[in-house]
Amino acid sequence: MWTRRLSHLTGGLLLISALACAPTPEPPAPVAEMPTLPPEPVVTYQGAETDQERVEHGELILDVDDVRKQLHAQHHPHGVLETRRVPGSFEPPAMDEVSHFALSKDDLVVINPGPGEYVHVMEGQRHGYQNLTVGITYTAPGGAPPMHTHLGEEAHVLTAKQKVLYALGDEIFELEGPYIVNIPPMVPHSFQNLDDEVAELVVIFPTNVWEYDVLDYFPFADD
Repeated sequence: MWTRRLSHLTGGLLLISALACAPTPEPPAPVAEMPTLPPEPVVTYQGAETDQERVEHGELILDVDDVRKQLHAQHHPHGVLETRRVPGSFEPPAMDEVSHFALSKDDLVVINPGPGEYVHVMEGQRHGYQNLTVGITYTAPGGAPPMHTHLGEEAHVLTAKQKVLYALGDEIFELEGPYIVNIPPMVPHSFQNLDDEVAELVVIFPTNVWEYDVLDYFPFADD
């Protein structure tokens, strides 16, 4: 009888020892949460001021004349669809108050050039500048403007460490900030945010008018 009890006791001790030595299962890896994006801006101009104006996505849409079409044909093989500007009338500031010199982003006109792409536009002629226009983008993940051109040169500045896909002329390439991109006059270009957070690019033009021409193709895949 004692032998039987000792056998049961030994078996129990061995079971307890085996359980104690078994590896502790690792907890499941936490599921990565997508970052919460700031709300999309609201465009400033929702409709045309007059029957003669066509305003869409906060932008004034103009037909392209033959002279402008010929200019495009000299620089690239793509068709040009329309010209876009900032709509609305304005009076230049007297430049006699601090608020005329120091602008908040909320003071700027907002346009929506493409899906997931908004721009706060500081158009120089509206704010006392002679040869400068600046935009601050809200470029959502995957957001991009249409392929387009400008009459003058442009610079893009991104200070955050984010990835952006560029189409510049015939080249498509990826950059990670901080960076500055030189975009020459009349060179077709676009960009797409590859990051999972909103990108704020600063775009700079040596002119006091915001204007660009939209082309008839888009260089990035829909996904």
